[in-house]
Amino acid sequence: MNLQLFSGEKTEEATPQKRRETRKKGQVAKSMDIPGAAIMLGGIFCLLMFNDFYMKRITWLFTDAFIHRMSTDVTIANIMQMLGQYAIQILLLLAPVFGIVVVLALAASYAQVGFLLTGEPIMPKFSKLDPIKGFKNIVSIRSAVEFVKSVLKMSVIGYLVYTTLNGALHEISKTAYMSVEAILHFAGGLTVNLGIKVGVALFILAIFDYMYQRYEHNKGIRMSKQDIKDEYKKSEGDPLIKGKIRERQRRMAMQRMMQEVPNADVIITNPTHFAVALKYDNSQMAAPQVIAKGQDHMALRIREVAKQNRVVIMENKPLARALFARTEIGESIPADLFQAVAEVLAYVYKVRGKTK
Repeated sequence: MNLQLFSGEKTEEATPQKRRETRKKGQVAKSMDIPGAAIMLGGIFCLLMFNDFYMKRITWLFTDAFIHRMSTDVTIANIMQMLGQYAIQILLLLAPVFGIVVVLALAASYAQVGFLLTGEPIMPKFSKLDPIKGFKNIVSIRSAVEFVKSVLKMSVIGYLVYTTLNGALHEISKTAYMSVEAILHFAGGLTVNLGIKVGVALFILAIFDYMYQRYEHNKGIRMSKQDIKDEYKKSEGDPLIKGKIRERQRRMAMQRMMQEVPNADVIITNPTHFAVALKYDNSQMAAPQVIAKGQDHMALRIREVAKQNRVVIMENKPLARALFARTEIGESIPADLFQAVAEVLAYVYKVRGKTK
């Protein structure tokens, strides 16, 4: 009983086959925080790179209505034209950020799990509706870890916001005396500075989260010794069944071999340990061939079949041992044994009154 319990413990690392199966099901080690942090940093750097572009477009959006639209007649056609122009300008504003965000999100996911396309995770599973299992998930260790992660992220973000704003209090107090443009420049710089700090901090936390997710994933797909045995049986076949198949193949081969014994020209024996059946047809064979051979019990059976079919049996211990050890069924005899076999066949043909 104890051995059974021990074999059921999942203490072994997952095999490559188990990893491939879980990957096909969409079960991979992945941190959702890495794409989020990458998107945040990418968006901020996009704003920095396209700073002038955004300033011109946004300025045009705010000034166009006052400069060009105040004297325009309010008609459906004019309003639709204005909204169309504004929609195009807004799309142009969003295009760089959207493009960079999509690329970074795909790159972050690919860096973690590679190319993976599966629809199994979104398939409906009625087992997920189990309230008992749902409650266990709520109070599980994983939920506690996720709660700690959320608290840690909020704490880090709060600390960075506090230190950044506290360090800029002197400049913030001067905004009352600044122009609108100067205030916008100051607010933009402060926002970008804070965003970079928060983005870098979240990315570092995401790296640690990814390491934890890998640990949990590897732990979750661990296998017991019995699982590994079952997997081997499934992939390689049950050893018992394979043994039976080999035994059946061996019996069929033996039956085919015994069927060839009546066609032999001579059976060379040891006399009790070995028996080798030879056949020679000069119109089809370059040299005599071994059509059957056996040892001990099989040698006895070959001699019995040969007697029943009046095949000549000759005792030649050295030749029988050499043929048994150096040839396989269906092969021609070795060249150095030609002379000895030829003498045997000549005697057999003489006994039978044949000439070949």
